[in-house]
Amino acid sequence: MTLTTDLIDDPERICVGAVAGAFGVRGEVRVKSFCAQPEAIGSFDPLTDDTGTKRFELTLMRPVKGGYAARMSGVVTREDAEALRGLRLFAPRASLPSLPDDEFYHADLVGLEVVDTGGKRLGTVRAVHDFGAGDLLEILGGGLRQSVMLPFTKDAVPTVDLAAGRIVADPPLGIFPEDDKDAADKDAADKDGADKDGADKDGDDKDGDDTRGEPGV
Repeated sequence: MTLTTDLIDDPERICVGAVAGAFGVRGEVRVKSFCAQPEAIGSFDPLTDDTGTKRFELTLMRPVKGGYAARMSGVVTREDAEALRGLRLFAPRASLPSLPDDEFYHADLVGLEVVDTGGKRLGTVRAVHDFGAGDLLEILGGGLRQSVMLPFTKDAVPTVDLAAGRIVADPPLGIFPEDDKDAADKDAADKDGADKDGADKDGDDKDGDDTRGEPGV
């Protein structure tokens, strides 16, 4: 499954990137793109901040490590650029292309309820991350003491039902704490069963020895 763009609470606007800080000394910024096609961030004009009140024209200059060197309207000096570090850049949802069935905007996933294949509630999608090894859904709630990371793959997440507002997950063993407890309970039950079978076998052997030792009538 491919994820496109980052999250925002306003469903009408999508976060398409962020300013990572200044690049060089001539007022350029380093921009991270959250678009499926990274260079697409340069096609949205204008971009806004998270309040929608500040507008920016963005011109991509060249690819750099972790993003692009870019020019932003109103940014002249390195100090101006550094002051924008952490600024998230938003585009209207209407300006973004429609997605194939197996692709989703982060904004549409955040807040969805997560249930397992038996209908048990596991929690809610809090955020979407990509640390370099693939997309992960951060799940919180449902009795969890801390959030867990669920791989966003077809195997681990076979169903995304946006209309119903939920995700059906088939998580790998060990992702959720209950998995470890269930596995431990199963191991304990198997051990108890094995011990009982062993005790019954010993009893059978003992009974057999007594029978063989009885004198004939």
